[in-house]
Amino acid sequence: MDERFEDFVAERADALLRYGYLLSGNPHDAADLTQEALVRLHRAWPRVRQKQAPEAYTRMIMARLHIRTWRLRRRERLDWALPDTARTDRPPSDDGLWPALAGLPKKQRAVLVLRYYEDLSDEEIAAVLGVSRGTVRSHASLGLAKLRTILPNPTAKGSAT
Repeated sequence: MDERFEDFVAERADALLRYGYLLSGNPHDAADLTQEALVRLHRAWPRVRQKQAPEAYTRMIMARLHIRTWRLRRRERLDWALPDTARTDRPPSDDGLWPALAGLPKKQRAVLVLRYYEDLSDEEIAAVLGVSRGTVRSHASLGLAKLRTILPNPTAKGSAT
């Protein structure tokens, strides 16, 4: 195996796993996304390391895999109910941010995670997701508008004295 690939994985695996968690909302899917993306990156490593940034390429793979998985799962129909259990694998939420973010459509969530968690520009997000900058702006606008309707207004919490 190429030493540079091993170095990349050693340096960036944790960040990629966190990114997968923010996309998927649970640690098991995050690990699956990260592992599958790294397998695909390894196959393309000779090409990617010379022409592209490996991390951007890996994040693009993860976003596309997440959307594809979501589409496939959406088609499945479950005939049984999951037991009610306490969820401890979610990050702490301030004023319900995590549940609100998790309730957004997948593409809107991906755009908001890339913009505000990964601090990517619209151009970088467009490259990661394989869409136009206009589509990124549209998803961001729609996602933020939806969050504004769901989340409490921070200025309405207390009255000014």
